[in-house]
Amino acid sequence: MVIRADLHIHTTASDGQLRPARIVKLARERGLSALGITDHDTIAGLAEALVAGRELGLQVIPGIELSTEWEGREIHLLGYGLDWEQGELLAFLETMRQARQRRNLKIVARLRDLGYNLTMADVEREAKGGTMGRPHIAAALVRKGYLPSIDAAFNNLLDRGRQAYVPRAKIPPSRAVKVILDAGGVPVLAHPGLSRADDLIPELVASGLQGLEVYYPHHDPATRERYLKLASRYDLVVTGGSDFHGRPGDNHAELGSCPIGAAELARLKERWQRIRKGTTKD
Repeated sequence: MVIRADLHIHTTASDGQLRPARIVKLARERGLSALGITDHDTIAGLAEALVAGRELGLQVIPGIELSTEWEGREIHLLGYGLDWEQGELLAFLETMRQARQRRNLKIVARLRDLGYNLTMADVEREAKGGTMGRPHIAAALVRKGYLPSIDAAFNNLLDRGRQAYVPRAKIPPSRAVKVILDAGGVPVLAHPGLSRADDLIPELVASGLQGLEVYYPHHDPATRERYLKLASRYDLVVTGGSDFHGRPGDNHAELGSCPIGAAELARLKERWQRIRKGTTKD
């Protein structure tokens, strides 16, 4: 049996368009062996995904994608194999949820000042019960006819430097690494080719970073080769995934389009077991 695992997936629990169970079913149909559910700053989709995985015979790895900031840049940390019901993790995520909600309120207020008739109820409808964020504000603007697309909403209003941008609560990447490790998970730097933060990698390794997302749709062959070498230099596991959001025509790839194989998955599991035993050294 050929092992194919897509370890970077978003559901309706954050800014994806498909429910966790639907994604698991779709993955099974596409011949995937394992999934990493990595919603932004929430574990709300994991219970449903894990149940669906057991029912359909597909391995679901509990994960998350934490948003941080470093030198004015957004840096994302993936966590795999979390003890996702751990109290300290849940408390941290609740703090992040409250900060995100305060930011959402400020963005909507700023948009109203700019003449856009938008309410939090409009945003909540787009979030469909999941964690609300800028993508849902963008979707609400599109639905109301103010902008032609989510990308246009970001480019014109919501991106850094635009009129409706509000800075997020600043969490350093090293803090996210510690949160993931404390929850028994494997911290992995997401899409490093997009972050352009190679100078940060040694510092994160010193903080406990355990992996690099080498295989990613927007990483060209030269970029993949660079991060394979860095992973080898620092003894980091190699992961990969599509960053699937389920939105037709967006800039994210299709489910299963950027998988890892059996060797990478096995090494991730070995590192996960090592962390659970309380050590990350050979």
